[in-house]
Amino acid sequence: MPTSLMHVRKDVFENVTCTKLIQFYLTIYHTISMGNIDRLGVIKKFFRKHHRLPSYSEMLHLFAISSKNAVFKIINKWIDEGFFKKEGHKLAPTTKFFAIPLLGNIRAGFPILAEENRDYVSLDDYLIEDPQSSFLLKVSGDSLEGIGIFEGDIVIIQRKKEASIGSVVLAQIDKEWTLKILRKDRIQRLNYLSAANPKYPSFYPKEELQIFGIVKAVVRKFN
Repeated sequence: MPTSLMHVRKDVFENVTCTKLIQFYLTIYHTISMGNIDRLGVIKKFFRKHHRLPSYSEMLHLFAISSKNAVFKIINKWIDEGFFKKEGHKLAPTTKFFAIPLLGNIRAGFPILAEENRDYVSLDDYLIEDPQSSFLLKVSGDSLEGIGIFEGDIVIIQRKKEASIGSVVLAQIDKEWTLKILRKDRIQRLNYLSAANPKYPSFYPKEELQIFGIVKAVVRKFN
C-alpha cells in the first residue's frame, strides 16, 4: 500500500472495529486492483473457461481497447512481473499466473493494522513440496477431528515409506487402509496407530503395519 495513503488514513484506525478494518482493506484492494490486476483477472477467467490464453486480437475485445500496441505494453509488463513467459513465439503462463495475491497479515484476536503487501502465493508451491510424489485423498470418518481433520476434507499425501512418530500417516494395518497418527509403544517397542477422537481405540498391528505416505496439508472449503 502506498505510504501516503497509509499516512492519510492513519486516523481511521483509532478505535476502529474489526468489521470496519476489513471493509477498509477490501475497499483499498478494490481500488488498487483496477487496471493491471483487474485485466489480469479477465485473462485468468478466460483461461479457466477456454483452457488457453486469448489471442492479442481477443485481448483487444476483453480489455475494451483499440490499440494493439497498448496490448503489447500490457503483456510486456506482465512478463517483467513474472506472470507470463515467452516460449518461442508463444506466450505461456507461469506459476505466478495461477497464484493468489497475499495481501498481508490479520490477527484472529483484537484488530491491528498491518501494512498491506502485494506478494503472490501459488497454493501448489505453498502446500506441495514434491509434486511428483504427492496425491490427494478425501477424508471419510471422524477419527482425526481432534487435530482438525474432518470428514470431507482433502488431504495432500506425500509418498513415504517412513515417518516420524506423531506424524499423520496413510498406512496399511493388517491389510486395511487408514489415515491415523503414528505412535510408538515404548514398552512393547512397537509402532501402532492412534486416532484423535476418544471414541476410537488405538490400533496395534496383529501382523504388520506399513507406511505409504504422510499428510503434508489439509484443504477445506467453506461454504
